[in-house]
Amino acid sequence: MFAAERRQLILEMVRANGAVSLRELARVVQTSEVTVRRDVRALEAEGLLDRRHGGAVLPGGFTRESGFPQKSHLATAEKTAIADAAAALVEEGEAIVVGAGTTTQELARRLARVPGLTVVTNSLLVAQALAHANRVEVVMTGGTLRGSNYALVGSGAEQSLQGLRVSRAFLSGSGLTAERGLSTSNMLSASVDRALVQAAAEVVVLADHTKLGSDTMFQTVPTDLITRLVTDEPPAHDDRAATELQALADQGVQIAVAGAGSGPAPAEAPPPGRQGRRDVPLPGQRRTRGGPGAPGGQQLRGAGVLPEQGQGQGQQDRPRVADLRRR
Repeated sequence: MFAAERRQLILEMVRANGAVSLRELARVVQTSEVTVRRDVRALEAEGLLDRRHGGAVLPGGFTRESGFPQKSHLATAEKTAIADAAAALVEEGEAIVVGAGTTTQELARRLARVPGLTVVTNSLLVAQALAHANRVEVVMTGGTLRGSNYALVGSGAEQSLQGLRVSRAFLSGSGLTAERGLSTSNMLSASVDRALVQAAAEVVVLADHTKLGSDTMFQTVPTDLITRLVTDEPPAHDDRAATELQALADQGVQIAVAGAGSGPAPAEAPPPGRQGRRDVPLPGQRRTRGGPGAPGGQQLRGAGVLPEQGQGQGQQDRPRVADLRRR
């Protein structure tokens, strides 16, 4: 394929999807990420698109939201790894809320195997994935159907969540930055996600590396309310994604990198400024009297975890997110 043909195809993909990772572009045009990155730079110089962390977006700053057909074909391998790691956090008999999105849909498929689970959701896709799970109870919100992502939104959905209390919320979104936290492109979706957050003792965000550093119009979860981020391992050349992960970790977010490393590190006490936050022991990483290595203590499976920092640690002792990468 000639350079002009490649660039035209790249431009068409970005226009159709709003945001596309370099990895996905390289797969579609059947070339290396180095070549795709060069093409993206050339298209950016012409003002036809903007580069973002590990990908390309429509020009003009904020990333627009893609429809479900486009999202379902983006970063599929990454979403699968993230869903596997997130599912390891959930224990038998828990009550959780799961928001709308293609990544949370992947999570729901794995939750079907957890007995005694109660899942509250506003997503038809999540409910469908759990419909035939005999030992999982599914509770759907009310609301108005938003066809682009098969989610229930509006005042009906928000009111049905009032008075609800569950152990944690699993949410996705269109963008994630250390400065603003999780965000989405639709006002109604953002409002329901905020209601889901209010119902949960802690918040787990599921976001692949292409969303790191992307900022969209409506904030759903500020950074100081995010307990844990489950993401995939950024490409080795994507220093900006690693920088964003480190910035999130510096603000006290626990980072689980799906597939990174052979085993997780134990969580430590939250840093100063996070002490007043709701803190519930995570299943898969329980606090035990004998410490993380004591009998009966469990750890997060299938993910490398960056622990929160203790009060007594200095900046020089802080583990770097980049160290989690496979070498």
